[in-house]
Amino acid sequence: MSSPKLATPPKTTDRLNFFPAKSWTHFVAGGLGGMCGAIITSPLDVVKTRLQSSMFVENAMHHSGGTATVSVIQSKGLLWSFVETGHILRDIYTNESPAALFKGLGPTLVGVVPARSLNFFTYGNGKQIIANHFNNGQESSVVYLAAAVLAGVVTGTATNPIWVVKTRMQLSASQANPYRSSWPCITQIMREEGIRGFYRGLTASYLGVTETTIQWVIYENLKKISQNSDSGRVGEFFGIIGSSGASKMVASLITYPHEVIRTRLRQPSVNGVVKYRGLWQTLRLVIAEEGAARLYGGLSAHLLRVVPNAAVMFTIYEGILRWNGQS
Repeated sequence: MSSPKLATPPKTTDRLNFFPAKSWTHFVAGGLGGMCGAIITSPLDVVKTRLQSSMFVENAMHHSGGTATVSVIQSKGLLWSFVETGHILRDIYTNESPAALFKGLGPTLVGVVPARSLNFFTYGNGKQIIANHFNNGQESSVVYLAAAVLAGVVTGTATNPIWVVKTRMQLSASQANPYRSSWPCITQIMREEGIRGFYRGLTASYLGVTETTIQWVIYENLKKISQNSDSGRVGEFFGIIGSSGASKMVASLITYPHEVIRTRLRQPSVNGVVKYRGLWQTLRLVIAEEGAARLYGGLSAHLLRVVPNAAVMFTIYEGILRWNGQS
């Protein structure tokens, strides 16, 4: 007489997984896209950081004899500032070195690759989890918004120390004793400011979550429109490029002042004095001393950098997802 068969326990593969299948693809695709975009647009990132910083403006005024004849300090409108960006790139190349155009690229890549990997991983999987658990499996603008906020907060908190080091290195390139590598910069911040020094500008980074949120919501909706058209694969490809570039431009124009505030908060102390100490204090001080227009300092270089950067990054991201059957 055969013994009764015992019930077979369920396999672990039958259990409900919290993360969607192939969730790692978002991590890899985001990192590769961010790396390529950062390398291509690194010179414009250097220009943008300097234009946002009060240290660069003060240095320019000093070398011009205090007459402020340096056109970057003059207010000639947004279109002229695009021309001026080219002048600054030329001056950096001529007066410093071609390598100075890529100053801070090391910390940028160290920051961009994990930041983009983490952001795309959190967002790409987050929107699926939020939709499945809270919106009957349907994606919507509210789902995109919630996933983007979550991704922005997680990424900003995790990578802020890297951006502080990158900013300090880019600003030091125009000073008498520039950092030659990241390590001296890291040790100086630790020695003079402690752990808190690596989290300078974090409040402005959280404010910047609004930019990524706006960008993701606009991008997703524009992408839907392009996918619903009968333009084929080529049209879909250009639709991704257009959607990513347009969404980044709109988001940047709306939220740009936080970039300037964040750069000011990450500046090193001068003679032991920290000029910019908090979000609202920095905002009031910049407006009082330099005018509200300075909150848009470096906007031209920023747009010239982030729009093609977004196009490259999102195209690579979407391409990898499609190659892996994720989209």
